[in-house]
Amino acid sequence: MAIISKLHIVSFDIPFPADYGGVMDVYHKIRHLHALGVKIHLHCFQYHRKPAEELNAICETVSYYPRERSVKYLFSNEPFIVATRKNKALLNTLIHDDAPVLFEGIHTCGFITHELLRGRQCVVRTHNVEHEYYKHLAEAESNLFSKWYLRREASKLKRYESVLQQAYTLAAISPQDTLYYQSINPRTFFIPPFHPEDVVEVQTGLGNYALYHGNLQIAENHLAAMYLLKHVFSKINYPLIIAGKNPRPELLRMAVSMPHVKLISSVNNDEMKKIIREAQIHVLPTFQATGIKLKLLHALYTGRHCLVNPKMVAGTGLESLCHQAETADEWIAWIEKLSQRTFSEIELEKRKTLLEDDYSNRKAAIRLMQLFEKGQ
Repeated sequence: MAIISKLHIVSFDIPFPADYGGVMDVYHKIRHLHALGVKIHLHCFQYHRKPAEELNAICETVSYYPRERSVKYLFSNEPFIVATRKNKALLNTLIHDDAPVLFEGIHTCGFITHELLRGRQCVVRTHNVEHEYYKHLAEAESNLFSKWYLRREASKLKRYESVLQQAYTLAAISPQDTLYYQSINPRTFFIPPFHPEDVVEVQTGLGNYALYHGNLQIAENHLAAMYLLKHVFSKINYPLIIAGKNPRPELLRMAVSMPHVKLISSVNNDEMKKIIREAQIHVLPTFQATGIKLKLLHALYTGRHCLVNPKMVAGTGLESLCHQAETADEWIAWIEKLSQRTFSEIELEKRKTLLEDDYSNRKAAIRLMQLFEKGQ
């Protein structure tokens, strides 16, 4: 039922395995566009992941381009994440036909204003308000060089985002981001994030532990896990599992010192799914009110009670499906309540109604195709 028959997608990274938020959105978007009959020509920047044979099953072609991460780009007027992805081989490939192009993130927009792409239907998928995201990363970072880089990148991204005026339209990832980007390009529309779950499958009943999961190498996730240990689980004995790759030494030391806390740093997808399904409470604080956290969607589709702070759900429409806590005392009080509260069929039906309407992958794929066809 494809509205468009052929589409170029320019991805900032190789989107398989789909094991972190950004590539998760790209991979599951491709999966659902393919299911609707769109012939995908995927272009990936390669710098720390291997070519993925699995992508050939859902794409007509897959092309890989090296990302030149030279230190010289730190001093470019363009953001480092953009300048290091301006590969001329990509431009030469795109101009071979006039099929529409989906640029994944401002990262891939180095050629969007190029005269050879003038008149093309170029849609940009915005994954964050990037300068705000980098600003928050800088605030969370302790390494002085990393902090300098992130602050500089945030400033460059703020100036650079004016190129998005040239896009045919923008596909923002959250309602909040949609409002922001409409001030830059009025043809901005909300397309919810694509994610691994196509149906809501939550086990009713009771679990016996709380769970925090995420890439623990990322400063924001590290700080969230440290907050839970220092301010919440240091004061209660309810079991907590922290699951995610690359935990920092500080987090490892603190987790080991608390008998009721288990840190799992090496877990495959099947094991992670099992841990998520069997948890009683998903504890998900964040210090950045940016985009929509895919870990929250994953928990809502497959896990029981979700306990979050207001920043995690701000402007998402998911507020009614979560319990919210701001202070450490509120986190503790909610954990004590929810640890004894059976997840019911009524709560399950409420999730199905909201998620399968507003966050359906298939509906999002159809809406995205309509942006190209109608520009609305």
